Amino acid sequence: MSTFYKTTIKEITHETAFAVSVLFQIPENQEKTFQFTAGQYITLQKEIHGELVRRAYSICSTPQSGDLKVAIKAVEKGVFSSYATSELKVGDSIEISAPEGRFQLQPKPNKNYIAFAAGSGITPILSMLKTVLENEPSASFTLVYGNRTVAETMFYEELLQFKKQYSNFHLEFICSRERQENALFGRIDKAFTNFFIKNKYKNISFDSAYLCGPEEMIHTVSDTLKEAEFPSENIHFELFTTSENEEEASKIKDGTTEISILLDDETTTFTMTQTDTILAAALRHHVDAPYSCQGGVCSSCLGKVTDGKAVMVKNSILTDKEVAEGFILTCQAHPITPKITIDFDDV
Repeated sequence: MSTFYKTTIKEITHETAFAVSVLFQIPENQEKTFQFTAGQYITLQKEIHGELVRRAYSICSTPQSGDLKVAIKAVEKGVFSSYATSELKVGDSIEISAPEGRFQLQPKPNKNYIAFAAGSGITPILSMLKTVLENEPSASFTLVYGNRTVAETMFYEELLQFKKQYSNFHLEFICSRERQENALFGRIDKAFTNFFIKNKYKNISFDSAYLCGPEEMIHTVSDTLKEAEFPSENIHFELFTTSENEEEASKIKDGTTEISILLDDETTTFTMTQTDTILAAALRHHVDAPYSCQGGVCSSCLGKVTDGKAVMVKNSILTDKEVAEGFILTCQAHPITPKITIDFDDV
């Protein structure tokens, strides 16, 4: 069951013409519930024009600040993002979930971190870099941040201020649509990645890399780092969206499956079509299954197959080991056996 807490909007700041940061008033006596690690996200729930909408947004404040703040950038046809950037006001009520997510950074002394972010991918990275700089003076943080223009660069002035304030913070802006004095021209690609790790910052031995942005950028930077013998286990990423796995999708048939879902110690059984996702079918049968992004890029809808088999058309989060153990993202999972059992409690 998804648990949401009523709160109000404490502050809204227009970071760019199309993006805002939103500060929440943490519900009374719920401070422990909303403790988080840099990089995590919360799910927002709001009825918008008669429809209940949920979306996940990364926290951009730091755990030590006592603030709970997210950043939201308007996207084309984005119901929640369009509402948040144009209609949401200070004092409005909204429901939020407790922080979650595996994209995390817990800073350690004498470590060197590098991050590659594009667009609103800066949101969790901002929390990470501020946490490192404010808590570990012996550590360093290098940020490569890509946008189309400076005007569209979220937290531009704040990042420049951090560069002035901390000598162990290295900042690189990249713009793809304009040439600026304080930015390189182009996109975050293999050439730029190699330039930073092999040339400009070759004297820094990076311990961990954090990537957040579009799928193509994530794969390009990740592959380039691995080619440079950067340990894959030290490359952490979070995607905006992920592409479909055509091989897995080809296994989905037009048949039906009898599905049993265990949630909060109660079992619900019904028949679903295999072309439907497990989450969508569960919600239609009034099972209060947890979910957020519904795009396969968060882990809110995590379930476990204890009997039968399912395939996921998208997965950028679960490891091969977790998949082998039966874990699935139910928003992307389709049953492919006559019967299947899903456990939401044992995750």
